[in-house]
Order: sequence, then structure tokens, then C-alpha cells
Amino acid sequence: MENSSRTIGKLIEALSKAQGIMEEAKKDSKNPFFKSTYADLGSIWNACRKPLSDNGLAVVQTVDQLDGKPCLITLLGHTS
Repeated sequence: MENSSRTIGKLIEALSKAQGIMEEAKKDSKNPFFKSTYADLGSIWNACRKPLSDNGLAVVQTVDQLDGKPCLITLLGHTS
């Protein structure tokens, strides 16, 4: 993969710190079919955005084609 590091030590260290301070996403959406609540994507992103950015981490997502089908590509980046 172009523009990627062969070592991930600093990325893993930063991710470990971020995960250590992340709080549970709020289950503030309702599923009337199952009569349950769940954490929607916005709630999940709100729970992890600040801990990730405070530790120099960024998440980038793009869409591509794989065998003629849409494919979501997720890249976890670090300032190092």
C-alpha cells in the first residue's frame, strides 16, 4: 500500500490510549420492531471522535468498486 508505514508501533500506542479513554456510545435511538434501543452511527462517532483526535488519530473512509460492487475502504491514520 502506498504511503503507509512498515511499522505501526506509534499508531498502536496512540490507539491504545484513545481506546482507554473512550466512553460507551449512548443508546439513544429506538427500534420499535424489537422494542429496543441502540447506538446509531452518530452516537458511536460522538463517543470516539475526541479521544481519537486527541491522540493524533484520524479515520478516513472512501468508496470504491471491487468486482463491480461498491466497497467501503477505511483508513486509520496517525500523525507519525
